[in-house]
Amino acid sequence: MDEAVIGWDVGGAHLKTARIERDGKVSGVWLVPCALWRGLDQLHQAIDRIEATMQAGDACVHAVTMTGEMVDLFETRQAGVQALATLMSQRLGADRVRFYAGGQGWYDAGQAFQYAGRVASANWHATAHLVSTCVSEALLVDIGSTTTDLIPIRDGLVATPSSSDRDRLSAGELVYTGVARTPLMALASEAPVAGHFTPLMAEHFATSADIYRILGLLPEQADLHDAADGGAKTPSASRVRLARMVGRDAWELPDKAWAELAAWFADAQMTRIGRAVRQVLSREMLAAEAPLVIAGVGGFLGPRLAARIERPVINFSQILAARAHQDMIDGCAPAVAVGRLLATHRHPPGLTPADLPCG
Repeated sequence: MDEAVIGWDVGGAHLKTARIERDGKVSGVWLVPCALWRGLDQLHQAIDRIEATMQAGDACVHAVTMTGEMVDLFETRQAGVQALATLMSQRLGADRVRFYAGGQGWYDAGQAFQYAGRVASANWHATAHLVSTCVSEALLVDIGSTTTDLIPIRDGLVATPSSSDRDRLSAGELVYTGVARTPLMALASEAPVAGHFTPLMAEHFATSADIYRILGLLPEQADLHDAADGGAKTPSASRVRLARMVGRDAWELPDKAWAELAAWFADAQMTRIGRAVRQVLSREMLAAEAPLVIAGVGGFLGPRLAARIERPVINFSQILAARAHQDMIDGCAPAVAVGRLLATHRHPPGLTPADLPCG
């Protein structure tokens, strides 16, 4: 291509962006909070923040994917796609933006408006499509702040019949659990505390960010929204929130006890993800040497998951042979993927992209 490409992943809680240069290399990646459920002004502000730090002065084309259409700001997902497509076209230029439609390829704004169902929540397919051009057989595992995507790759193809979130939920390919925004009451109904299993409070007192912060595992970019109580994002504040889940104050038990409880919740989340992995693998019998390709801000869980199912592991950024921005590339994989797909192979809207070079 003779122009750089900006890839955009418009989520319900975050906006992720990646700049792909003419040679296909990733020169910058951005991740900012975007509480889209509060209004479209949140997306305008997020775009403003990213554009303020992005290299300016040269013309770019834009590749957009999204999941933000599902937030309760919109009455229907179709209305959400249409609103987001309109906004992104206005901000980026209707003649310079293309929307990713999964196996259908690329749509302009008018086509995205007309065929909203094909554009809705297609970001997982973009990441899987790019991985499939580089690895012939693998299981893509994208662990985000809110959800986990599990997508099998076989014979250089995205090997799933699923085409909607409804299908993917049933197939075990979309698991609504992540490393930052998942309420702890969604991970278990009770937990071991001081030698007894204690029922959990059915309240939004603490989230998965708190357990990984207590354990010293949480990357800074994984938790960009307010804590459940709006309080500090420190291990001590997380212990206070965790204690509330079991009807206690943090001072009642030593820090070691709260770390043990946090580890128990981490195990519960890993068990849920592992169960879904086994479900997917029971349908797609991948070769034993087929690796897990790990992406997402929760990628730090990848090696543990791989060890659990006895498979090799590789990061998304390693597949792209990235020499810079590796953590951000992994954390913003769909934005990188749509940008890279459009940057390395320009084709008319409506056509499925051809195989792409890697590295």
